[in-house]
Amino acid sequence: MKTLYDVQQLLKQFGIFVYVGKRKWDIELMSIELKNLYKAGVVDKPTYVKAQLVLRHEHHIEEVRDNQQK
Repeated sequence: MKTLYDVQQLLKQFGIFVYVGKRKWDIELMSIELKNLYKAGVVDKPTYVKAQLVLRHEHHIEEVRDNQQK
């Protein structure tokens, strides 16, 4: 799991489609959904950790992009 697309495909396997309209918000909601799947025991720990790392990285990119636009 290396990209945001990979995380989206993982969530899609469980019927979770995220589109809020702003990429940063999408990433935050994906993180919440992923955490819920992990707590429910449907996603194993290595998958959860890899996906969360991807989401944190992408969220950081969006934070930097937002700060540059100001």
